[in-house]
Amino acid sequence: MTAPENFQLFTVKVLPADLQYDVEGDLTLLEAAEMSRVQLPSSCRNGTCRTCICRLVSGEVSYSIDWPGLTPEEKTEGYVLPCVARPTSNVVLDQPEASAF
Repeated sequence: MTAPENFQLFTVKVLPADLQYDVEGDLTLLEAAEMSRVQLPSSCRNGTCRTCICRLVSGEVSYSIDWPGLTPEEKTEGYVLPCVARPTSNVVLDQPEASAF
């Protein structure tokens, strides 16, 4: 059995807890974390409350909304909102509040 052509699988590593999970298909970083029993801070799940904000150490993401709740300066400094961010490569996040559940 082969995966569909548009199937994508990326790996996310979360520091400093050294947690790792995979993101399949069109899931956000937060959705995939929860499916993998990795707890990231979250609340609104639509990119406005900023509860989930963390720093993208490496990798690339795209957003499921036109304007996530980040300032241009935060974007430049590498901050992301996992609730509306989808990986476009393997990524490393810095989220001190992350834990396994």
